[in-house]
Amino acid sequence: MSQSSFLATALEAARAAADVVRRYYQSNLAVTLKADKSPVTEADVETERVIRGIIAERFPGHGFYGEETGSSALDAEFLWLVDPIDGTKAFVREYPMFSTQIALMHRGRLVVGVSSAPAYGELAFAELGVGAWLNDRPIRVSGIDAIEAAALSSGNLKTLASGPQWPAYGRLVARLNRIRGYGDFLHYHLLASGRIDAVVESDVNILDVAACAVIVEAAGGRFTDLTGRPLTLASTSVLATNGHLHEPVLAALTD
Repeated sequence: MSQSSFLATALEAARAAADVVRRYYQSNLAVTLKADKSPVTEADVETERVIRGIIAERFPGHGFYGEETGSSALDAEFLWLVDPIDGTKAFVREYPMFSTQIALMHRGRLVVGVSSAPAYGELAFAELGVGAWLNDRPIRVSGIDAIEAAALSSGNLKTLASGPQWPAYGRLVARLNRIRGYGDFLHYHLLASGRIDAVVESDVNILDVAACAVIVEAAGGRFTDLTGRPLTLASTSVLATNGHLHEPVLAALTD
């Protein structure tokens, strides 16, 4: 495996973050609410500071967009996107469905991604044009090419449920072989490693999914919003598939 300095730095930052996360996990942390009513803990802030420090030391000219410590140079050629603890509610309630998400965007295109879930025991990482790995094992999406044979995982469907695509989504579910809601990092790890075939989400932040988008695409899949458009900093929905199913699922959702 030949890693660029970008991926090596992202992995170094993720491992340093995991040390912070393990120190705070299951320690009865105090929780405060941000303006949008989402929870934040001391662990979130310290984890992001550790990640940001490593990236700034290696690449002082790069931009940074963080969940907790703010943004700088969003228009830089290289922009790091970081969610230090994606799944703070799970972290606070002491179950292992949370992760650290670190991605690098180059001129608007996501090119490096690391998804680290230390309490769950998974580290997925990828670089476009190089490959994708899960716990140091190369991974690849499935070859399933029919909706009727596919397994789809969904999450964060509130916007979809209150919008015009909801009836079409219901018809899609009725056609699938298997429907599950693995959620958060897990369904993207499963998709990239060929164990499920598609993911639908309608209420996400780009920081939640940027790293996973690189991992899925580097493993041979496709990752867009629910209209089929490429991800941007403003994206709030996801259709991720093994590639074979992308157009059929998009068509089903607009049926």
